[in-house]
Amino acid sequence: MNEIAEAFVAACRDEIEAPKPGNVHIFADGHGMTVDDFLHSAEAAAPALCNPGVSVGARIFAAVEATSAAVGKNTNLGIILLCAPLAAAAEKGNGVLGNLKETLAGLTRADAADAFKAIVLAGPAGLGTSTRYDVRECADVTLLEAMREAAGRDRVAYQFAFDFSDVFGAGMEALLTARGKGWRPPWPAASAYLAFLARFPDSHIARKNGREAAIRVQTEAAGIRKRFMNAVSPEACLQDLLTFDQRLKASGFNPGTSADLTVASLFTKRLTRGLINRGNNG
Repeated sequence: MNEIAEAFVAACRDEIEAPKPGNVHIFADGHGMTVDDFLHSAEAAAPALCNPGVSVGARIFAAVEATSAAVGKNTNLGIILLCAPLAAAAEKGNGVLGNLKETLAGLTRADAADAFKAIVLAGPAGLGTSTRYDVRECADVTLLEAMREAAGRDRVAYQFAFDFSDVFGAGMEALLTARGKGWRPPWPAASAYLAFLARFPDSHIARKNGREAAIRVQTEAAGIRKRFMNAVSPEACLQDLLTFDQRLKASGFNPGTSADLTVASLFTKRLTRGLINRGNNG
């Protein structure tokens, strides 16, 4: 496994070890999925996702296919969609953001066709039909064009359309703030997750349960995040987070998009740090 794949697996592990209300984590399973499902998925997807020189779309489909074979369920479609272009950008050397913009601009119809096949194979909850660029139809646009069309209703697609602005903005800011506070894992990942959950209605909840439900979760998350960030220590808020976790799962609310963005942020941080270290070492 190459160093980018290792960074991906480590990012997935960091995310699953953080108490993330409504999502699967080491403190509680949920939604018919377990911690082991996610860890096995990361290991299975990593080689295909980080296969050097392979197109973004081919990475996406191969990684989803490997996940399906390993665990037989959709655990990481959003993660794969977000991390495939990040992995491709990281291969080009220093400057992940600049490389990412170039990677996104270079996405093709073939990338869209492969990504569409991957989405259909994964069968995400709440997947409906679209009058334009439906994933069940032949791809007649590039993957970037398709993502731009979906950006208003899906926050994963939004990242493609706006150069991963949430990942490089709110996500990285939350991780850096946690580091500035001297927080050790799993709290930086929890901080990033809460930042996303409080920042916008989670699009996975909105797709499956309706936008009003997503807004209610966002509003409650904002209050919990405020208490979390102002606490003397993050550990003091663990029970608060787990109580919120129980309420969300009892209602069938899974903020999967916030979790996907958290993995992408953790992956980006590891890639950036690794590339800086590689550059410093000549």
